[in-house]
Parts: sequence; structure tokens; C-alpha cells
Amino acid sequence: MEYTSLNNGVRIPVVGYGTWQVSPQEAYTSVRSALDAGYRHIDTAAAYENEAEVGQAIADSGIRREEVFLTTKLWNAVRGYEETLQAAKESMEKLRVEYLDLYLIHWPNPAPHRHRWKEANAESWKAMEELHESGAIRAIGISNFEVRHIETLLESAKVVPHVNQIRLFAGEQQRQLVAYCRNKGMVTEAYSPLGVGGILSNELIERIAEETKRTPAQVALRYNLQKGHVVLPKSVHRARMEENLRLFDFELDREQMIRLDALPNTISATRNPDEVPF
Repeated sequence: MEYTSLNNGVRIPVVGYGTWQVSPQEAYTSVRSALDAGYRHIDTAAAYENEAEVGQAIADSGIRREEVFLTTKLWNAVRGYEETLQAAKESMEKLRVEYLDLYLIHWPNPAPHRHRWKEANAESWKAMEELHESGAIRAIGISNFEVRHIETLLESAKVVPHVNQIRLFAGEQQRQLVAYCRNKGMVTEAYSPLGVGGILSNELIERIAEETKRTPAQVALRYNLQKGHVVLPKSVHRARMEENLRLFDFELDREQMIRLDALPNTISATRNPDEVPF
């Protein structure tokens, strides 16, 4: 496994196991399989409703807590200083851990707080900053935030987010947002790096897979790694979990990267965070 460093020195594995749309019933077995396969970075969220199963899987794995980089997220229903302190505490209890490696605000402008999202985010961020300062959370960040949301947060923030987790895949690169995050020192994490599976049958990706003697998934993930993103693929199948980790014994050449850079988004448009109905 390779690592990158956040702007506070915390090291994060560049490939993580995502648990979005992994049911509570599947989560325990899937996370145990992922850990057995070699993953040391697990990404969950309060909204996924599988934190308890994820935590149990980590506890039962026999792997030392400090060897697993664990992320969870604050859900949209929760905003405010005290409310965020309580939500983080509840997530840690469900996950059976005494600290989190990374805690993210899941969406910037949720429906329940749309009338005052700027103030709501500032209140929650203050709580997260204090949890970070106390050592309860090693790094704090955001997810699905666009430039306008980040700039608003930074008006009151003492700590610049360490991470922005956003939708990124070959065909959906969000170049302006990524450049802004890099300029601010944030690591970008790619969720849905396989385009929810939709890009695996893309003709260009299949062609490059043949050229490199790799699978389409490996090409798609390697592309994101070479763009400098942490990737969070998800699969409940052990063979694919292992395949998604085998990314460090090959590189895409410059010409292949240029061809992939030119791909259009043929999957679906990324949601406008100001219009999500949740």
C-alpha cells in the first residue's frame, strides 16, 4: 500500500474501501474481507447506517486500531456545535473506537438547514476543530463541497479542511474544484472512482486495459491515483476487492493519461449540492 500525507502530517492510504450502499447485513462480512485482502483504510458515514457493523468488523479483525485509517461523516440532519459533538461521540461509540482518523461534513447545503447553511456549517466546523485539537479526531474535512461552500467555511474556520471527498472518475474530473483544493493544501478523495461501475465498459478504458494487460477497473483506479486522488472503490466481492488493490505494479503512460483526460462524462451529472433533496 502507498500513502500520502495530509497537510497536518497524518498519513492516509491512497486506496480505501468504500461502504456506501453496503447494507448493514453485508457490511460486517465485506469489511472483514476487505481487511483480510489488505485494505487499511475504511470509509463509512452515519448516513450509511452501517457504522456498528463496520466497527465490529475492525474490532474482530485482530488488526491493531492504529493500522486502520477510519473515516466517517456527519449527516445532513445534524448541524450545530453541541449537536456535532454529540454526533461524533455517537459515531465513535457505534464504531467502537476512541478516536477517528478523519471526520467529514457529508454535504454542504442539506435540505434541513438550507435556510441557514452557512451558519450551520460554521457551528459544526467549530465543534470539529475542537475535536481535532483534543485528539479525538486526527483530521477533519468536507465532502461534496464546491468552491463557494469552501470559501464561506473559511471565513470563520481556524483549520483549513484536510480533505475534500468528491465524485471523481475518468470523465468527471471537476478540474476547477480540484485545482482550488490543491491550492488550499487539501487532499482530494475520489468517491465512485469507477463511475458506479458505468465506465468499466467504456471502449477507451477497455482498450487501455488491453494495452496494459490490466482490468478496466484497475485502469480507472490507476488513472485517479496518477491524478493525485485518494480512491475509494467499493465491491462486496473478495476477488474484486483484491483486484482493486493491485494498482502499484504498473503506470499509465503520458499518452494514455491524455486520452483518458479527454473522456466525457457519459454516466450522469454530479449532483448540485445546493439542490439535493436530503
